[in-house]
Amino acid sequence: MSKSYGEGDAFPDFTMETPDGGSLTKADLAGRKAVIFFYPKDHTPGCTTEAKDFTELKPAFDAAGVRLIGVSKDSAKKHQNFIAKHDLKVELATDAAEGGLSDTLGVWGEKKNYGRTYMGMIRSTYLLDSEGRILRIWPKVRVKGHAEEVLEAVRSA
Repeated sequence: MSKSYGEGDAFPDFTMETPDGGSLTKADLAGRKAVIFFYPKDHTPGCTTEAKDFTELKPAFDAAGVRLIGVSKDSAKKHQNFIAKHDLKVELATDAAEGGLSDTLGVWGEKKNYGRTYMGMIRSTYLLDSEGRILRIWPKVRVKGHAEEVLEAVRSA
């Protein structure tokens, strides 16, 4: 049985591939707040909107000292294309491995759409403090207005 993560808990350790072929780990976030948003798939309407919304607000997140990271199971190459096509300024990371971060957090799970059941990324966002603890979780995110809501939470955290 996997652990359930909630506000106040230490965010789990992770290693994910970045579009440039490098890696991103929890240790890389030390000393700085972070927003990690999980989204289903590059180049889809809702995910594109969400990534563009966070990109638009990136200067405000930077001013607040917060690192923005989008995570899906898409490949590094697909992330490169997504960034280039939409001029994205947020960092992206690939959580491709089974048993990866999205599995650990429970944001990779059963979804239903038009009567079809399948496994997929459940759009969710985590705000972490500078010590890697979870300050806030947004489960089952609706894209419209979400980036602004997260920015507001960052400013009041």
